[in-house]
Amino acid sequence: MKSLKKLLILPILMFGTMVFAQTSSNRFFYELTFKPKKDSAKVEKVMTTLDITKEKSLYRDFTWVAQDSIMKVQVEAMQKSGVFKDMSKSMTMPKFAYKVEKVYPDMKVILEEGLQNGMTPMKLGYVDNTKFNWNITSEKVKIGTYNTQKATTEFGGRRWNAWFTSDLPFQDGPYKFNGLPGLIVKIEDDGGNYSWELKGNKKVDNFEELSYIEKISPGGTSKRVEVSRDKFESTIADFKKDPFATIRPMLKPEMMSQKIPGSDISIGEMVKKQEKMLKDFYDANDNPIELAVVKDKKKK
Repeated sequence: MKSLKKLLILPILMFGTMVFAQTSSNRFFYELTFKPKKDSAKVEKVMTTLDITKEKSLYRDFTWVAQDSIMKVQVEAMQKSGVFKDMSKSMTMPKFAYKVEKVYPDMKVILEEGLQNGMTPMKLGYVDNTKFNWNITSEKVKIGTYNTQKATTEFGGRRWNAWFTSDLPFQDGPYKFNGLPGLIVKIEDDGGNYSWELKGNKKVDNFEELSYIEKISPGGTSKRVEVSRDKFESTIADFKKDPFATIRPMLKPEMMSQKIPGSDISIGEMVKKQEKMLKDFYDANDNPIELAVVKDKKKK
């Protein structure tokens, strides 16, 4: 998940790029149609991707990655001129800030999201031990160019209908969904709150897990901290209520009044803008994919 916390440090992106190991992936594009408000019929759409490599898969909102080349040009221009540019004006904001990683062959599912810990961005994650209990039906239908078969399951307080194809031999799918004998082509809940549909795929020869902004941002390459799901959810919930809670005590008046290098905007003005942007982002969706947390009965 490319995380929105990266916006907080855009003014200081004056670092050189780093070299990362590269591999290839099969990238599947899923259009996600969803209701951000549970009491509204309004729906929104966003393109998401599932990158499948030999070792694992990575699901995320594709919005940040799709703008990598644009961001790179703008950041390098800032580095060269020394003049700050508010990139938020030319960027499309993502709808979701989390990533879901599935590690093969055991299909270990890890959900990761970013947050701010004082002045240090960090990645927090938890392992989801859910084992999907699929009911594969005899119903078959063609979706796009794929011959698919229907399966149903219950997950996160919702009932899901999925259509998978054995033409693509990956027991994977968008978000956390997995375990069918073929790639999930479409999946939606009974209430029409969330629906993913496969729209295309391509091979990515130089696949990288991190977006450009993540690679050059403070904390962007830091190691993920894994905690229990309860701890993760309580920590993220607190962060969403007040994203600047851990930063605010460090923002002294003399610092807030200073101008950002190469700009007429003060640090205080930028912080205020970023705080509103984060609050609006989290307030925009009160209809989560998972309504109920399924507790692991083995936990004590």
